[in-house]
Amino acid sequence: MLLLAASLLFTSPAPLDMPRAEAYLSKEGKRFSLEDRFNAMDLWVSQAVDGRWVDDDGRVFILAHLDVAPPAMAATRESTMTRLDYAEGRVLIDRRDMKSLRFAIEALSPVEIPEESSRPRRMPRGFKDVDYWHGTNTSAIVCAFLPEKSKVWRLATWQLVDGDDFNEALEDFEDELFRGDCAAAVEARLPMQQTKMPRGADASERELLRVDARHSIAAYGNWQATDAPEFTILDDLGKNSSFVAMVTNDLPVMRAKYAETLPTGIDGSNVLCVARIFANRAEYEDAMEAGGVTNMAWSAAYWCQQRRELVAYKPSAGGATGSANDELLKTFRHEAFHQYLSYAVSMMTTSPWLNEGYAQFFEEGPPDPERRPSRDDWGAGNASPEEIARMSSMLPALLAMDYVEFYDGTDAERQLKYKLALSVAIFLEYGAAKVRFAPFKNLKRDYFKALFETRDMRKATAAAFGSKELLDRFVVEWQKFWKDM
Repeated sequence: MLLLAASLLFTSPAPLDMPRAEAYLSKEGKRFSLEDRFNAMDLWVSQAVDGRWVDDDGRVFILAHLDVAPPAMAATRESTMTRLDYAEGRVLIDRRDMKSLRFAIEALSPVEIPEESSRPRRMPRGFKDVDYWHGTNTSAIVCAFLPEKSKVWRLATWQLVDGDDFNEALEDFEDELFRGDCAAAVEARLPMQQTKMPRGADASERELLRVDARHSIAAYGNWQATDAPEFTILDDLGKNSSFVAMVTNDLPVMRAKYAETLPTGIDGSNVLCVARIFANRAEYEDAMEAGGVTNMAWSAAYWCQQRRELVAYKPSAGGATGSANDELLKTFRHEAFHQYLSYAVSMMTTSPWLNEGYAQFFEEGPPDPERRPSRDDWGAGNASPEEIARMSSMLPALLAMDYVEFYDGTDAERQLKYKLALSVAIFLEYGAAKVRFAPFKNLKRDYFKALFETRDMRKATAAAFGSKELLDRFVVEWQKFWKDM
């Protein structure tokens, strides 16, 4: 049987989900910005729950604090709001307000709770009050408790599995949660987020998100947070991990290059890039499963747009091209570009030729405008002129693809699409400016302008090229550029 509270504080956690968000494009004068609005109930849960742990058999243990009331009405719970609006509208719960406490317990309980609570067999030392709210069910234990030195109720829930003896589990629960100095350990290790939210000038969307991100790991001794002006990195790689220092130095440089290469006109001063790095693939896969990510089993990292989180893990060894740190840094730059672009277009869907092409383009670091690219840069080093010509004939279809079409096909077909997308990005950055009369000079600018106007990636591509003649010219110039290598 899984040991509980004190022991769980030193075991591997099940990651807490970041709130789901919807993007809105806000305009003030000529200034555009992204306004994220979050599911109100998600915001409450993410700030009330301090930690979640799952054992090998599937038992789920959750600790939470109940100092803020959940959204009161069904309509409010389903609505979306900015973090600032949520923070300003919070209603604090008095520890004697049992009606509000019951409502909060009901919102977090894995089972239906009864009208009245019950008491433990004996009131443990160090607690003002302890109430059980699981009723007569035998599938979960739901316990609210108020430590003597606290003004805030805590909630512990433990979902059992088939075959567990409920009475035995309850005895283990009480022995573990209420023994010795466990109450003090809980208070020390699980700080109150809700009462420490930013105030005044610091109460921006970015800083409120930073507080939530840090809170999501506060209960886990092996996790740490590293902050920079535009991002927060959460990791369990160990305090001496060289990768965290490497990526902390790299990300600001890369984000500046993303914005310089693909500017969109959206002010990103209100957003925060959150990255979560797991120490191994097993933890990463558990996070994908917990977050409901079902189509990324092959990945080493992914950008979860709905949760506004970049998720990765550190490979145990490097690939053919370098160390584990080097491989992870390339993957990080790739996914961080997806993250940047999502924010830079207010979460509108961009074309895969641009999104995947430039994500690969930035993998090796800041581009050097003076360097001369080669076919090896996109894996076409041995391609004959005839093969280059054949590939050029595929470009119009590639530029018009959506993601279903782009990802469809065999592994070899997908790899070719990725290579061609990268070759387009390289051509735009190193070859297009040298074409006579610079017909593609404003192609990227026109693409983003049309995307904001139409909110349709296909229409944006069509508008950027303007005519079939210009598209045909693009294919011809692309072919010339790569044949001459």
